[in-house]
Amino acid sequence: MQKELQLTLSPKSAADEWLIKKEAAKKLGVSFERINHIRQIRRSIDARKRTIKINMLIEVYLDGEEPKADDSFTINYPNVSSKKQVIVVGSGPAGMFAALRLIELGYKPIVLERGKDVQTRRKDLKKINQDHIVNPESNYCFGEGGAGTYSDGKLYTRSKKRGNISRILDILIAHGAIEDIKVNAQPHIGTNKLPHIVKAIRESIVNAGGEYLFDQKVSDFIIDGNRIKGVETTSGDKFYGEGVVLATGHSARDIYETLHQKGILLESKSFAMGVRIEHPQELIDSIQYHCDLRGPYLPAAAYKLVSQSNNRGVYSFCMCPGGFIVPSATAPDEVVVNGMSPSTRHNEFANSGMVVSIEQEDLKDYQKYGPLAGMYYQKALEQMAFIAGGKTQAAPAQKMVDFVNGRLSTKLNGTSYVPGLNSAPLHELLPSVIGKQLQNGFKDFGKKMNGFLTNEAQILGVESRTSSPVRIPRNKETLEHPQIKGLFPSGEGAGYAGGIVSAAIDGERCAEALIRSL
Repeated sequence: MQKELQLTLSPKSAADEWLIKKEAAKKLGVSFERINHIRQIRRSIDARKRTIKINMLIEVYLDGEEPKADDSFTINYPNVSSKKQVIVVGSGPAGMFAALRLIELGYKPIVLERGKDVQTRRKDLKKINQDHIVNPESNYCFGEGGAGTYSDGKLYTRSKKRGNISRILDILIAHGAIEDIKVNAQPHIGTNKLPHIVKAIRESIVNAGGEYLFDQKVSDFIIDGNRIKGVETTSGDKFYGEGVVLATGHSARDIYETLHQKGILLESKSFAMGVRIEHPQELIDSIQYHCDLRGPYLPAAAYKLVSQSNNRGVYSFCMCPGGFIVPSATAPDEVVVNGMSPSTRHNEFANSGMVVSIEQEDLKDYQKYGPLAGMYYQKALEQMAFIAGGKTQAAPAQKMVDFVNGRLSTKLNGTSYVPGLNSAPLHELLPSVIGKQLQNGFKDFGKKMNGFLTNEAQILGVESRTSSPVRIPRNKETLEHPQIKGLFPSGEGAGYAGGIVSAAIDGERCAEALIRSL
């Protein structure tokens, strides 16, 4: 016999399988011994009141019954080494999942990655952090797995109508992710585990006969009439296929430039920019969990904040509990900050992007760049941060209350940001449309979370790569570029996703659409 049951437990009880079983028996009105197995389906934290609860949805198996082996998802990739080829540009989530789906559909993917494999890539990340040297082709944004490889690995998404989220999670689990990502309400993998999963996906592609090539930066598109035939890379190599899935990520500015120069249709889109804020994790825990110390049964606390200032959205973005801030520049003359967390989220700091919606009216000084106006606006702020940081990868920084009050911070706090900080008047350096709205937003956030507005926190500039400011248009039904047949823009860089799962879903959809078009 099988029963589905909703439980509400204390954090301590929810961490103990025996206590879960005991509570399930009590709620079902059966003896403890009749329960043979319990499987968790969903788990979430309710911290709205002082007494924190864990909500659990479980399946209870009674009277000797065992759960059946889940054979609804299996990986059985056919050998496609001699099949027709499709070019996949970029190996982020959209590119990797497009390649896997192409294999399932009987086509050979040729994955072209401008950067390096995950292991070699680590050496370039070390150079950014310790030596302030930015390799434009291998960094936190470019390389195997894309920007998501060295990130928190958040897996929640709002793209539930676009595809099968459970399937994406199953594929990640099959390549090494823990099964809890299908149970937790706010699942994440962690920056320490993602590289192994990315490598395993690459091995699946190669073992099935696909190709996965590094140091292959696409420099041109081979177009005959109105149809794309392939791509050319900076090495002089040319790759031809039945079509091209373009999944280059939101930081591949050279791709936008190349498309624009060739007269291929692009569009500007909304985006957001701001700073990254860092608090002591203990402070966030005390605010969210209403206690001095969270104890061993609760994870590092997170938050999500939204405000309106002068009809502008001001909001937290990519909040990383127990995480650290990293340098995400893709050129030597810019400073870009981003956040990530290990799987345990045990670092002493919490960080989050704090960003403001950027409207087209803010880009009037950049209109000469046409649809690339937002991209050049981004770059101008990143170059400002580079100068304010001392022309290194050190980030310009300011204590939170000092920023709100328009006062330079004479001394900064400790930080997780390895390249270091340089005290700077960000209240003056940021455009008023960003700076003023952040000041107002921070005051509002201080009211929503008592203790949040404090000089124990500090902001680092700039958080500029929240999403692409450019969209590569595509037909809503066919997902094909309206001007170039065989070109399927995909993922965050094309303007159709906002995270690992949504990008993976979009990659699969583009692979399917491409094959349908043939």
